[in-house]
Amino acid sequence: MNTIKPEYINTIASSKLFEGIRADEIEGLLPCLSATEQNYKKDSYIYQMGDTTTKIGLVISGCVHLVKEDYWGNHTILSEVMPGEFFGEAYACLKTESLTISCVATEPTTILFLDIQKIITICTSACSFHTRLIQNLMMVIAQKNVLLTQKLDHISKRSTRDKLLSYLSAQATKQHSNTFTIPFNRQQLADYLSVDRSAMSNELCKLRDQGLLTFQKNSFTLSQLSMTELD
Repeated sequence: MNTIKPEYINTIASSKLFEGIRADEIEGLLPCLSATEQNYKKDSYIYQMGDTTTKIGLVISGCVHLVKEDYWGNHTILSEVMPGEFFGEAYACLKTESLTISCVATEPTTILFLDIQKIITICTSACSFHTRLIQNLMMVIAQKNVLLTQKLDHISKRSTRDKLLSYLSAQATKQHSNTFTIPFNRQQLADYLSVDRSAMSNELCKLRDQGLLTFQKNSFTLSQLSMTELD
């Protein structure tokens, strides 16, 4: 294992994957997981569709988008992975299953790769924090399945307007405020919702003009005015 920079330990410790494990325990655990650190430039691929892997990637700094690409180069953002979050666990568990998505660094990004087999196999010392690591992995996989279900709920709406309202309503609920920020710019939001950017921008303007919301870049405020009051 290459030496992990001390300033990265706090980010690793903040990850749900290592929840309940102390920083000093993490330092001792990383060699057991064959941890390796890799840096990526903006817009570079970490994994491409068709790749196989036995490692999961934990974002230490920067940001990763998981995208679905078609033959003509069109792509849809499936999710955004921020520092402390990880990706690739499903394909790492399957080992020989080819990725049907690509993983792209959206800015200069540092990834800590962990061998999935080393994660799910108790080491010879049978340390208690390794058991906790496995429990954390199962919990996060379950949470990701819930998030995927939520996204399917958004994109299954019939119109661009309904997709927008579904997503923005969910974000307001998640952040416990009618004023909130989203992690996407306009193109990224359009890709995430699988809609045309121009059509989406037009709908946002219509919603603003109808008094349902206001926005500035990626900051939104939803009105307390219900849609029934607009009919």
